[in-house]
Amino acid sequence: MDDSRLQETLLTKEVVFPGRIIRLEHWQVRLPNGDTALREVAVHPGASAVVAVDDEGQVILVRQARIAVDRLTWEIPAGKFDHPGEDPLVCAQRELSEETGLSADHWDKLTVMDTTPGFCNEHIHLYLATGLHAGASHPDEDEFVSVSRMPLKEAVSHVMDGRFRDGKTCMALLMAARRLGT
Repeated sequence: MDDSRLQETLLTKEVVFPGRIIRLEHWQVRLPNGDTALREVAVHPGASAVVAVDDEGQVILVRQARIAVDRLTWEIPAGKFDHPGEDPLVCAQRELSEETGLSADHWDKLTVMDTTPGFCNEHIHLYLATGLHAGASHPDEDEFVSVSRMPLKEAVSHVMDGRFRDGKTCMALLMAARRLGT
């Protein structure tokens, strides 16, 4: 299949809203048929997320309020890059420490996922962390989380039955379970 017939060409970008976490831009593109169209794009700095599994096969999860979806969520520790070009592994290590107080001896890159490519350029780097060591958590000032542990197998069941709905968490848990042979 010739994918070149599907390509859009970026013509112009205009910042519509310069937010603190995302920036909303209007992108004018040329379509494959020669017409032009407007794309609204949420520009995000990127992020990392961590499936941390202890020696007993328990995965570390955070519970937090997500006002955008009006509910409490179960998620793996995650956060955005602090600056452009930040090493995704450094971000993952920082977020694990901030949210849970944990550090890890072993880090495996699972993948990079595009969260919502229809309107956002966010990429989240997903990691598996093992060989965990306890420390003190130090969440951001506006971050309130409750840390829990559950068997990885149970967490995967929650993905499959729809109780866990956060995309990065679902994808990372499934990939980690496969990687660990769970």
